[in-house]
Amino acid sequence: MGDHNRPVTGYPAAPPNPNVFSSAAQPPPATAYPYTAPPPYFNNNPYHHYPNPYASQRNTLLRRAIAIIVASTIITGTILFILWLLISPRIPEFQIDSLTISNLNLSNSLITANWDLHFTAKNPNKKMTLYYDEIAAAIFFDSLSVADTTVPPFFMDKGNETAQKVSFVASGAYVEKWAFDGMNKEKAQSGSIGFNVRMVARVGFKAGAWRARRRYLRVYCGVLSVGIGANKSSGNLLGGPRQCRVGL
Repeated sequence: MGDHNRPVTGYPAAPPNPNVFSSAAQPPPATAYPYTAPPPYFNNNPYHHYPNPYASQRNTLLRRAIAIIVASTIITGTILFILWLLISPRIPEFQIDSLTISNLNLSNSLITANWDLHFTAKNPNKKMTLYYDEIAAAIFFDSLSVADTTVPPFFMDKGNETAQKVSFVASGAYVEKWAFDGMNKEKAQSGSIGFNVRMVARVGFKAGAWRARRRYLRVYCGVLSVGIGANKSSGNLLGGPRQCRVGL
């Protein structure tokens, strides 16, 4: 029988909580609970772009093609430059051998005359041949052209030289007052008129199977004094042959 005189030392037990599992009722670890899987993700943004798996391949091919083109250009240019140095091309030489004028008539700012020009072209290259075409020539008084013509094409072998004849005709051609007065003044004071000859030709350089790009050659032959008496209409070049300036 209990001791009714013993003091109370505890409280009544609380009723069980239905939301809390006891240690005996707790589920074992790593126990999974069933749930609904999320739906798959779809990007409905019309401006979204997925990476193109072929873009990197195209970029690589493009870079390789550009590299090949650049390398080929450099190699070709280097080879041509070396060939150019080995061949050592030189500019052709031109010389005026004679210049005659006939049937000269100056009146009313008009000129009538015939000029006959003989020149020699020399190829100083020992390894290259030259070919001239599209040759235009003109007679000038100072900076005014008074007559012009064309020269037939011609070929020059290695180290060769060739003589050419060119004829110019002016028949009642108008000349500006300053040029007309200048020719009459020179003729009256010195008994001569100073002309100059200019030529432009397309020239091709060839050494064996190698051909250089055709270039335009410019020839200037200045201060060609032709002796003409006060009452004469014809005359010849004074001072003998003259060298011309030549440039590309």
